[in-house]
Amino acid sequence: MVVAYGTESLLMKQDVVDIHNVTVYRGTTCVFRNLSLVVQEGCNTAILGPNGSGKTTLMKLLSCELYPVANPESHVKIFGKEHWNVWELRTRLGIVSLDLQHDYLPRAKGINVILSGIYSSIDTWQHQEFNDVDFEKADAVMERLGIGALKNRAFCTLSTGQQRRFLLGRALINNPEALLLDEPTTGLDLKASFHYTEMLRLLMRSGKTVLLVTHHLHEIPPEIEKVVLIKEGRIVSDGKKTDVLTSESLSDLFDYQLQVVAVNGYYQVFPSK
Repeated sequence: MVVAYGTESLLMKQDVVDIHNVTVYRGTTCVFRNLSLVVQEGCNTAILGPNGSGKTTLMKLLSCELYPVANPESHVKIFGKEHWNVWELRTRLGIVSLDLQHDYLPRAKGINVILSGIYSSIDTWQHQEFNDVDFEKADAVMERLGIGALKNRAFCTLSTGQQRRFLLGRALINNPEALLLDEPTTGLDLKASFHYTEMLRLLMRSGKTVLLVTHHLHEIPPEIEKVVLIKEGRIVSDGKKTDVLTSESLSDLFDYQLQVVAVNGYYQVFPSK
């Protein structure tokens, strides 16, 4: 159960994520058994784990691409609801994933990438209707993310960092309450990585709740309050960032002796020898 840190007001807010006692399979493999996790609105959270720990499965569970084994004593609730129209959910939970970046149509124009978020589609299609307000919102999002000049460029001609900004804009077009991000700076150079992280920091400061799924410690910005460590389909630690991101806990998580260093709210890890 997530504890709200420091403020009574946070206790009154709804749960963005409420997973209770779920078992999840991918094919014939049981990834999670009796998994429970709660993330409250306003509690920016990082879910950290090595490759193969279950992070991708958790992403798909939260985005309703996977469902748990039916059990009356278990549930997955997003914003307090178990059963969602997926298109409606996308207006409240914006998702940016590596799968989406890989699957996106290469010739789609930047403006269409943003607009496609309204219908949660890959590119825009003739049967979809957009009005002047939709285009105004798309332009505002692109300006906010610094990609307005690229609106007519094909997705395949953009750098990895620019593509990530457009996909973030796609998630933001519906002004969602929360964002679910999958390893957002993977493949970016240092400058692009820091620019992208700064955009996420501004979004969190503006009131967006961010759930960041990663295996990179440096991706976790200072505004993240809570960290969940996941290993082999189990939550091994869940709590305040300063309590969870320790040399001992990360050494156990990655089965390697590590030393954690914190600078200006960011964390980095080094071999202990």
